[in-house]
Amino acid sequence: MSTTTAAPAMTTATLKPAPVGRTHEVKNQPPERVNVNEYLTYPVLRDAVEAFGAGWADAALTDAGAHVGTAEFQEDARLANAEGPELVSFDHRGNRIDEVRYHPSYHRVIGAAIGAGAHTSAWATPRAGAHVARAAMFSLFAQVEPGHACPVSMTHAAVPALEHQPDLAKVWLPRLFGTGYDGSLRAPGEKPGAIMGMAMTEKQGGSDVRANETVARRVEGGALLTGHKWFCSAPMSDAFLVLAREESDPEGRISCFFVPRVLEDGTRNEFRVQRLKNKLGNKSNASSEIELDGTVAFPVGEAGRGVRTIIEMVARTRLDCVIGTAAGMRQAAAEALWHVRHRAAFGRTLIDQPAMTGVVTDLALEAEASTLTAMRLAAAHEDAAGEQEQAFRRLATAVAKYRVCKRGPGQAYEAMECLGGNGYTEDFPLAMRYREQPVSAIWEGSGNVIALDVLRALTREPESVAAFDAELALAAGADTRYDALRARVQRELADMAGATPDVAQSRARRLVGSMGLALQAGLMLRYAPTASAEAFIGARLGEDRGIDYGVLPDGTDHEAILARH
Repeated sequence: MSTTTAAPAMTTATLKPAPVGRTHEVKNQPPERVNVNEYLTYPVLRDAVEAFGAGWADAALTDAGAHVGTAEFQEDARLANAEGPELVSFDHRGNRIDEVRYHPSYHRVIGAAIGAGAHTSAWATPRAGAHVARAAMFSLFAQVEPGHACPVSMTHAAVPALEHQPDLAKVWLPRLFGTGYDGSLRAPGEKPGAIMGMAMTEKQGGSDVRANETVARRVEGGALLTGHKWFCSAPMSDAFLVLAREESDPEGRISCFFVPRVLEDGTRNEFRVQRLKNKLGNKSNASSEIELDGTVAFPVGEAGRGVRTIIEMVARTRLDCVIGTAAGMRQAAAEALWHVRHRAAFGRTLIDQPAMTGVVTDLALEAEASTLTAMRLAAAHEDAAGEQEQAFRRLATAVAKYRVCKRGPGQAYEAMECLGGNGYTEDFPLAMRYREQPVSAIWEGSGNVIALDVLRALTREPESVAAFDAELALAAGADTRYDALRARVQRELADMAGATPDVAQSRARRLVGSMGLALQAGLMLRYAPTASAEAFIGARLGEDRGIDYGVLPDGTDHEAILARH
């Protein structure tokens, strides 16, 4: 008979904790991506700036690249989005004030962008390449904090519209050219600079701005506006361009008006901010809904021709949608590359694992093609652009907005996936970027609106079609796959001529998408290194192309491509 000895009873006195901190030793995590010069480390942008005539701006862009790469600027960008704007309708005494209050970080971000001339430097100090230099400056700031870019863009784009009204231009253009920033509401003449907003759309019309119901009653010295605007971005801007119907016009034609937020004597204009829009992204920018009720306004351009007056502003903001999306692609690719170059799994650094190498190379190629497209368009918007360049940009701006802005969200998502779970958290910038990218595809004309604009251009401005094809012809013969795409675009354009309106609409998106891809491919063949151009063409036009990122041709020179990113 055997006996067993019972194990001693376990008590809280017999268990001891493990040494403190073992689970909190941080290993295999990338260092913070800070104090990186975002201009010097992106040869794609530097080469484009040089190629399109703005190499003289290299020093200023280098300074800006260093600034936006600092830990302090990146923290301001994070806070501006995390601590978003707040509407304060009344003061503590019950007076209606209609103010939007921002976190101080937002003011630092936009103040730095304006100080660097990201808004109106191309107009304030015109010279060859000025619009390319300004586009590059705009992209550096938008790459890190995109929300402030909305009022910066509108300020830039408002200049051609204001030039239709010399009396306003004389007073307000020097203010818009100022590089000082003051976000408070006070008399515009007392501020070191001014920024612009825009209010066109209404709830019953949206993109159909001719359905606007805001009414303008002409009075001595100007007009009084009454109406409701469904979207008004940056309501703390110093002035706005607004569309309204002429009350005295029997046809109710639409005119363009300049609405100051504060009048010259310091009196606040009647400008009621009803609410801030609760948006998916673009959190730092206070998009709003406003009410106008006897609001002081001044006509801009010819009466009844408001849409035509403001159309140049729309074209310029569409260009900035392309630039901003390309900048976002750069941020997404750079953050993904930083992660995979510093993190290891399964015995190798992620960048050295072929599946991941292909993905990040493809993300970089998308950013490269979009950056080239944006800078080429900026060059077409130079003051000295000839008739063919002007014809090219009228069509190419819409085409590029369609192509580039539609590619933005998918590229941001794929970059976020490279970081795994970290990428999905708000502690890293790619969640913000993923939510941000759709706004440029929607703002200033969503996909269908852009496609229909292109259709109108085909019939009303045939010279723009010829100019666009002339641009594509510059890369002819460099690659048979590209030549086949150009031929397909030519056939689709020819087929549109005989199509009924409904058939043309049904084909429009296919046509515009093909045109956008052809524009990018041609630019890559002309301006990108051979390795980048070959990989881009093969991945998007080759017989074995795929629909996902990372499906690249065999023999792709990943190392050469990624050296530029």
